[in-house]
Amino acid sequence: MGEQDGTCKRAVPETNGHVEVTRAPLLQTRSLTRHFRVGGLRGRTLHAVDDLDMTIAEREIVALVGESGSGKSTVARLLTMVYRPTSGEVLFRGRPVSSLRRRVDLLAYRGQVPMVFQDPFSSLNPAHTIGYTVERGLKLHRPELDRHQRQAEAERVLEVVGLVPPAIIMTKYPYELSGGQRQRVGFAQALSYRPKLVLADEPVSMLDVSIRIGLLNVMARLREEEGVSILYITHDIASARYVSDRVLVMYAGHLVEHGPTDDVLHNPVHPYTRLLLSAVPDPRAEMAITSADVGEPPRVIDPGEGCRFRWRCPLAIDVCAQVTPRLRPTAPEHEAACHVNAPGPAAPTPAAVAS
Repeated sequence: MGEQDGTCKRAVPETNGHVEVTRAPLLQTRSLTRHFRVGGLRGRTLHAVDDLDMTIAEREIVALVGESGSGKSTVARLLTMVYRPTSGEVLFRGRPVSSLRRRVDLLAYRGQVPMVFQDPFSSLNPAHTIGYTVERGLKLHRPELDRHQRQAEAERVLEVVGLVPPAIIMTKYPYELSGGQRQRVGFAQALSYRPKLVLADEPVSMLDVSIRIGLLNVMARLREEEGVSILYITHDIASARYVSDRVLVMYAGHLVEHGPTDDVLHNPVHPYTRLLLSAVPDPRAEMAITSADVGEPPRVIDPGEGCRFRWRCPLAIDVCAQVTPRLRPTAPEHEAACHVNAPGPAAPTPAAVAS
């Protein structure tokens, strides 16, 4: 993506002459699930993530979109092995991540799949300079570098993310930087490990609107110039439109729709995706106090069967309360989990479910 024209290059399949070469996904999840026990002796279960199937290709930016509490950050923690899945699997380059048990293997994996956190101030140690922080990470994840090489690499990545002059930035403490600069330090830290995939958890949500576009351009440049894939976790579907190749929409722990960004945002199928899009301000619209968000909040503690959006959905029918919808194709590479809107095989009837 260029700073000047604001365009974004979409990822395209590799070709070999006239034959398309299908690349294996860089990262893949299979029925990834994470539950938490809550309520003490009552033994209730919070369903944070259920049966998540997703893929991320090399040099691809994927946006994971949803409101607070939808399970997005839990997905990031599962991918980095901060949480172990209740069931299901994470595969990195075809290898199950659960097989990584030794500390050295986990460090190597987390260097390949680092996180950039939401709060740029709390993720940096206020007692140390930026130079110390970046070089400390290099000492852990790239122990083959000597002191001079670590300093040179720290200066390089700071310059890549637009923090110049890097030699001056390295002498500063976090409180001496703006919020946007601190978030760029987070991207510099991740980039210094030579990652394949960066997990960016709400990286622009705490920044002024005027600064966000610069961070989004940084993400796009990292993909284009450094060959890094990015999972961009956000509740801001407008920024997802600007920077991502594909969009995955989560609600109450379920993936409810996914597909190419333009297709999902211009032709949304799931009612929740439409709700998110309706919340994006339109400067051309007349001023009005309206809201399409009605009904009850999501139930994720012992939710049982059924669509978890049904209490807020204007299209809900009887089967929505009895059968959990599964993702079904609605267009090429576009799927949605909705009994009413998604085409495909008819949903099971209540009688069929009872039998």
